[in-house]
Amino acid sequence: MKSMLIAFVAIAVIAVGSNSFLGQAGFSSQEAATGTAVRLDN
Repeated sequence: MKSMLIAFVAIAVIAVGSNSFLGQAGFSSQEAATGTAVRLDN
């Protein structure tokens, strides 16, 4: 039981850490899909 709880905490820490790291590194889908050749109408 203890190892399962540690695994759940590890999954949560990895998920939050990777989300913040990829957001700072510029790997978001918004940054990858937009560029100079994309025209967006508001």
